[in-house]
Amino acid sequence: MLIAIIGIVMLIIAFSLSKSNYQVYRYATGIKVAGVALILIGALASSVVQVDAGEVGVQKLFGKVSDRTLESGLNVVNPLVEVTTFNIKTQNYTMSATHEQGDNQGDDAIRVLSSDGLEVVIDLTVLYKVMPAQSPNILREIGTDYKDIIVRPITRTKIRDNAVYYDAVSLYSTKREEFQSRIFKDIEANFKTRGLLLEQLLIRNLNLPASVKQTIESKINAEQEAQKMTFVLQKEKQEAERKRVEAQGIADYQQILSTGLSDKQLQYESIKAQQAIATSPNSKVIIMGAGRGNMPLLISDK
Repeated sequence: MLIAIIGIVMLIIAFSLSKSNYQVYRYATGIKVAGVALILIGALASSVVQVDAGEVGVQKLFGKVSDRTLESGLNVVNPLVEVTTFNIKTQNYTMSATHEQGDNQGDDAIRVLSSDGLEVVIDLTVLYKVMPAQSPNILREIGTDYKDIIVRPITRTKIRDNAVYYDAVSLYSTKREEFQSRIFKDIEANFKTRGLLLEQLLIRNLNLPASVKQTIESKINAEQEAQKMTFVLQKEKQEAERKRVEAQGIADYQQILSTGLSDKQLQYESIKAQQAIATSPNSKVIIMGAGRGNMPLLISDK
């Protein structure tokens, strides 16, 4: 468009020179030709717009926004149209207490009050993107600075609104996933009405007051000790049960020996023992005596 404007200026100058003397008039014709050429080149260049990959173009003519979006690549448009591009790739916005990590300089973490009145500091990252079909409405109703107008304030407000339903300990431990899911649904619905798609909400860090942290750590340590003691007691009970069964088996065995063995059985067991000794290759056995009261005599050759 700038080239066309230069061409128009050159035409105006040329027409002004044509009214001067003859020597100046000779240059006016060349200036006119050059001006017309610049106007044509400028009009042609302004009629072709390149939209980069991952972007869409929105046309605006004399303040009126067109609902037709331009896809990535080369597009032929009205030379007088102003094209505004929107990034439709996934974008992130981080609010963090660490100075180097947040989108804004300094401590930009979200400070909320829990149901028990304690201050909880939350570091958060929002992943979102512009819905291509809604980019004309965004330009018309919000503008290109949707990150600071929509993403940041709505996210911070919805987190504060939902944090009051949880106490600090629950936010830090058992209810963290539930809290994240709840604020995701709330923010997602709000973004959608404004042409933005919420992809993911990441709670990067959640800090509690030092006194609350100490209480939680003490509680966790106590629970771990209780679980350890339960395991030890269970093991001791199992060992006691094993010893009881073993003792009962020994008692039953002794009872059988004291009441169930007769003289015949004892004599039979003695004969079996003598046979085992007799078959040993390390000794020779001579059995002397007979009768019930005589004991065997064992003689070895060693």
